[in-house]
Parts: sequence; C-alpha cells; structure tokens
Amino acid sequence: MKKTGSSFSRLVRLMDILRSPRGCPWDRKQSHRSLKICLIEETCEVLEALDQKDPERLKEELGDLLYQIIFHTRIAKEKGYFSIVEVIEGIYEKLVKRHPHVFGKERVRGAKRVIEAWHRRKLKESENSVFNGIPKILPALHKAEKIQHKLSLLGYDFGNLKENLEKIEKDWEELKKKLKRREQKKQIEKKIGFFLFNIVNLARILGIEPETVLHETTNKLVKTALQDKK
Repeated sequence: MKKTGSSFSRLVRLMDILRSPRGCPWDRKQSHRSLKICLIEETCEVLEALDQKDPERLKEELGDLLYQIIFHTRIAKEKGYFSIVEVIEGIYEKLVKRHPHVFGKERVRGAKRVIEAWHRRKLKESENSVFNGIPKILPALHKAEKIQHKLSLLGYDFGNLKENLEKIEKDWEELKKKLKRREQKKQIEKKIGFFLFNIVNLARILGIEPETVLHETTNKLVKTALQDKK
C-alpha cells in the first residue's frame, strides 16, 4: 500500500512540475477544454486494449488515462476548485455510501440484487431528475439501455421477453409497409427509432449490453472484410 501511495504521489508531483513556470510549455498551455479530445482518445485506447486482451498495452493505456485525470485535477486546483485529495476522498465516501451491504447493515444477496439496490439509491439521491448522472454524450444504444433500466425501477413496464419480441415483430412489419408505400423519410426514421429502442430493450431483458455486442460484431465484420481482400 505504501508503494502505491508513493508512486501516485510521485506522478502528482511530476504533473506539478510540468505545469510550473519551469515546466513544459505544452503542458502549461492546456486547459479543460483543450484536453477533452485527449480524454476521449485515451479512454478509447483503454477500451481497445481490453478488446485486444493485451495486458501490457492495457497497463500502458490505463497509465495514460490516469495522467489525464491528474491533469484535469491539477488545472482545477489552479482555479481553486478542488484538489486530487478531494477527488479521492469524494469517490471513497461515495463508494462506502453506495455499498451498505458491505460497510453497513443492509443485506443483499446476489449481484443482480446489488445492482438493483444501487440504482434505487442513485434515484433517491437525484435532486432534479431520475435521469441525473446519464451523460448526454453517451453512445445512443448505451444511453437507451440506461434510461430503460432507470424507468423500469420506477415501475414503467417495458414488457417481458415474449411481449418485447411481439413489439419488435410489429415494428418490423410496420417498417416494411412504410418502405413499400415509400412514405416520407421522417416517418421511416421514426419507426426505425422505435425498432432500435425495442431491440435495445430485448438485449437488456436478456442481460446483454447492446453497445458492446454491436461494437464487437462491427470489429469482426471489418476483420473478415480485410482478410477477404488478402
């Protein structure tokens, strides 16, 4: 534990040096806004390393992502907003609060029940909307799945497996009719939107992450196409 703390502190001190008057001109010039694209790229590279199941690359990419977190925290500290200690303490307290079945008296059995209880607590913590905490920039499939799950916890019924399959079949038949009648593009787009929404709900009911499986399928098709060209 001591080595973990000292290694982390050394990285934070390195960031302090790079942002100091005697540091790097590029690092000193950066802002929250200019670093947004770097944060996105580093996150994507971590995800790619996970897909490749490459431990060495994953270790490197996680380091790059950690550096981005420290970078943003350093800029925030310069503005008088918060420090890296406050970031760490904040997430520590949040995790303890959201795991009463571990650190408190609550008793929950099984991973599924834990997730359901966790989401219910998050809903109670939301001040303005049940959708607080869902970033608008999330990929559409993942965003739809998260919204469906939150609504289901509030009692909204999206149907069981049989009912959802019937909705998908109905959407498909209506979509074919619209295409056959050559209806306006806007009407076709609307129906495709409902069709995709119900496909996402089907995946959710089956315990499948739609964003992940579509990502993996796309990568497989690209790989197959490249192999066919050889």
